[in-house]
Amino acid sequence: MSDDESYELLGFDHVLLPVGDLGEAVRFYERAGFTVGFRLDEAGIALLKVGGETPGILLRAEDAMGHRSPPWPSPRVWLEVPDARRAARALRDAGIEPLDEPFSGATGWTVEIADPWGNVTGFTDYSKRPELGRRP
Repeated sequence: MSDDESYELLGFDHVLLPVGDLGEAVRFYERAGFTVGFRLDEAGIALLKVGGETPGILLRAEDAMGHRSPPWPSPRVWLEVPDARRAARALRDAGIEPLDEPFSGATGWTVEIADPWGNVTGFTDYSKRPELGRRP
């Protein structure tokens, strides 16, 4: 690329999460409240929908990836929810234990979970700064 050429970031395509077993991963994320947009077992991928947005979380089966604890610190995917503390209760009701109790931040509350392969997903709200959050 020359100095006078540039590129533009248009937005997210997908966030890819490596998993050891596609079926187990889909079941875990469905319990966590996600909807499967599509699943292609022959390609080892499944797309989880995130709200009404086109991009989503793409689960990708990786050979020889076993269960593991989340590395700390590790990359995290945080998703906006109306109420993170309510999300924590719903996750526990679904049998998914959060990594810690919901914690307060500058814009609201957040709770995080880890899948069996150590991928960390957070659910965060804008209860303290609703003007910065999505409008329902």
